[in-house]
Amino acid sequence: MDTNFNNIHLTLLVFLLGTLLSFSQRNIKKDTLKTVAKDELILAKDSMATDSIAKPKDILEAIIKRNAVDYEINDYIKNTATLVNKAEIHYKEIILKAGIINIDYKNNLVFAKGIVDSIGEYTQLPEFKQGSQESNQDSLLYNFKTEKAVIWGLHTEQQGVIITGVQSKKVNDSTHYIKRARFTTSPKKKPDYYIQTNKVKIVPGKKVIAGLSNLVIADVPTPLFLPFAYFPITHGRASGILFPTWGQNSNQGYFLQNGGYYFSVNDYFDLALIGDIYTNGSWGFRAETNYAKRYRFTGNLSMRFENLINSERGFPDYSRASNFNIRWTHTQDSHASPNSRFSASVNFGSSQFFRQSLNELSTPLFLTNTFNSSISYSKKFVGTPFNMTSSITLAQNTNTKIIDMSFPSLQVSMDRVYPFAPKNGPKKNPLQKMGLTYNLRADYRISTNDENFFKKAMFDNARSGVQHNLSASTNLKLLKYFTVSPNASLKEVWYFDRINKRYDDTLNEVVTDTLSGFNSFKDYRASLSVSTTVYGTYNFKKGRLKAIRHVIRPSISFGYKPDFSYYYENFQASADPTDIQEYNPFQNGIYGSPSRGLSESIGISINSSIEAKVMPKDSLDGKPKKITLLNNLNFSTNYNMAADSLKWSPVSMNAGTQILNKKLNINLNATLDPYAIDANGNRFNKFNINNGGGLFRLTNANMSMSYAISSDFLSKDKPKTKAKSQQNDSFFGKDINSSDGKDDGDNTKKVEKKTAKIYAATIPWKFSLRYALNYSNSRGQKEITSQSIQLTGNMELTPKFTVGISSGYDFKNKGITYTQLRFARDLDSWKLSFNWVPIGNRSTYYFYIGVKSSVFSDLKWDKRKVPDRRLF
Repeated sequence: MDTNFNNIHLTLLVFLLGTLLSFSQRNIKKDTLKTVAKDELILAKDSMATDSIAKPKDILEAIIKRNAVDYEINDYIKNTATLVNKAEIHYKEIILKAGIINIDYKNNLVFAKGIVDSIGEYTQLPEFKQGSQESNQDSLLYNFKTEKAVIWGLHTEQQGVIITGVQSKKVNDSTHYIKRARFTTSPKKKPDYYIQTNKVKIVPGKKVIAGLSNLVIADVPTPLFLPFAYFPITHGRASGILFPTWGQNSNQGYFLQNGGYYFSVNDYFDLALIGDIYTNGSWGFRAETNYAKRYRFTGNLSMRFENLINSERGFPDYSRASNFNIRWTHTQDSHASPNSRFSASVNFGSSQFFRQSLNELSTPLFLTNTFNSSISYSKKFVGTPFNMTSSITLAQNTNTKIIDMSFPSLQVSMDRVYPFAPKNGPKKNPLQKMGLTYNLRADYRISTNDENFFKKAMFDNARSGVQHNLSASTNLKLLKYFTVSPNASLKEVWYFDRINKRYDDTLNEVVTDTLSGFNSFKDYRASLSVSTTVYGTYNFKKGRLKAIRHVIRPSISFGYKPDFSYYYENFQASADPTDIQEYNPFQNGIYGSPSRGLSESIGISINSSIEAKVMPKDSLDGKPKKITLLNNLNFSTNYNMAADSLKWSPVSMNAGTQILNKKLNINLNATLDPYAIDANGNRFNKFNINNGGGLFRLTNANMSMSYAISSDFLSKDKPKTKAKSQQNDSFFGKDINSSDGKDDGDNTKKVEKKTAKIYAATIPWKFSLRYALNYSNSRGQKEITSQSIQLTGNMELTPKFTVGISSGYDFKNKGITYTQLRFARDLDSWKLSFNWVPIGNRSTYYFYIGVKSSVFSDLKWDKRKVPDRRLF
């Protein structure tokens, strides 16, 4: 005990003498001496907050916490400490871990290096962390006071960019210099590629500036050099140049496309200004912006203009075309306002934009001939049953170049109200169940074309009107199993002009005048329907099939509508005074005109479905599985008792089912006419069966089948999952440049690692088939108007190599439909894709190879071929 006690006193004495000697050499006076804890050392601290003596600049002002697994060596004379094996120190926001750490308290230095393990490997390399910045290195010398450092074998990552260097110098928190540096986004020990340079300056979190740089791929230097390099490193979006892609076609020559500048304005919106230029003088420009405000709204706006020149001036095939397109999408957040909503979906432009554009290669948009746009605002009036919607709608037909606008449209509707319902308790009798609804609609409609759009002429044929609809309905039970539903409705239409026809003796023709003024007409009708549901079940005692249930929902209705022919007027149709004809003064109205003729119609409809209960083969709980054999089989027709001929309307039939474990969808629609047709194909009042034909005459029919299957479904080793439904657009291929890697993100994302098996390897695949057939026989032509089959799918030949196809065959026109071949190769840090349309007037291709990471998104090579097509 005495020996140990003396050793402790001797150690403390040596520590105190060393400390006093160190302080006396610096001419430092110390007021107090504080106790030193086992795992920390307090180097300097004032005894009073109000001490007027300034602190020496070479004294540390924080606590250094240290720890090591094996042992610590403290030299109190030299004022140093050595930590061995899994050493770790904490100073302010600095965390340093290494195999061996040497601390020099006198000079405020720390040196960290790895440790050689029992098998001779250099392990436990220093890991340095300061705030959000982290780095790994072979060894490190750091000054706590000046915060400068010298690093050997640097390895750090800045926003997805992995930076290595032979030697680097840390000047302060915001500046680093690196000698013989490499930049890459490949996390491999031997990276797929890197950019090598001798001198680099790094400002963490902001930018990297390098001198002469060379691209190295698979440790092979390439002939690609840059005199200098600048890499922005930001946490979010940043403004910068958008490098163009180049190409060539036979009409416009060589070109540069998609070059411009991206502006990261603020956190709420951005802006991209992009242009295209061609050697024959053609050019294009577009502005794109995305905007968003949290919990308020999101949206994007794109405006495009192209000035296209075909051939050369003076040649017979020379032509020019100017096209534009505007696309705007605005969505209001549900949290912004629970009682009002503003939204917009606009896709409007020149009728030939998607067919003539040299930089819009979307196949679905190219094949679409009708574009619809709308801007709407809706509001719910709290405390009342009323709702309001005001909108601007536009429908554009690119084939006819006709534009139909509703500018604007106003709708006010009233939710169903029950004026006779009790204030409390359920509604018991038909009077209490009677509900009233009201709807008001006002429109100002314009029909024009591309040439007159937004010109004075577009308003010449504008039409307007107001429509009121009021309806009352109720229901009651009859004989316990039948539901009776009476309904009555009243419609009143207001127009602000009407037509007037008269015979002009001078011109010897009928003249139609448009007379301004308030005009109105009323339309009212009533109906009564009776419906029920019939269930039929047949149980099986043996086998896996346990039961079949057939559900039939018959309905019969009677509708009455009076004759409104008294709204019609007479006019003299020729020079003969006795040649009198009728006309409807409201025939140009936007809500239609009064109907002629009394209608006392009986409607008949039958809807049915069939289900089965089957015991699965591998069922453990003993519960049968419900399977739908027939989704729907519906028939409907009408019989007009007041008509003088052709009292029966054609029978409408539709059916649908899903078979083969819901993989095959089958839909069928048909129209069956009970009346015969004459030699000219016109219907006349004679049943088809009495004219030598069958009970019904098939006038038109269409059938569609779609089948989706994948390798997972056929595999016995994998669980069978429901196949995702294929979008119709996928049958016409994807955008030709959809696999350019712009949205792949960076290498920091965790992705599923795929490995290829040497033995019993599988090739995942997924395909969808669609067959469509249309038949027409309305006038006895018995013609198949269209018949085609389409295929789309993808196949993984290897875990990193995928091929895809979209194609089909048109049996009517005897030709292959739009065909697209897709190839994609995952090259770890790189991505390669090739999309090819080999045939047709839109034959083209797009090749791309580039780095996945968005930081080096401009490190790519892409080549596209613009479809060689004439403007006219």
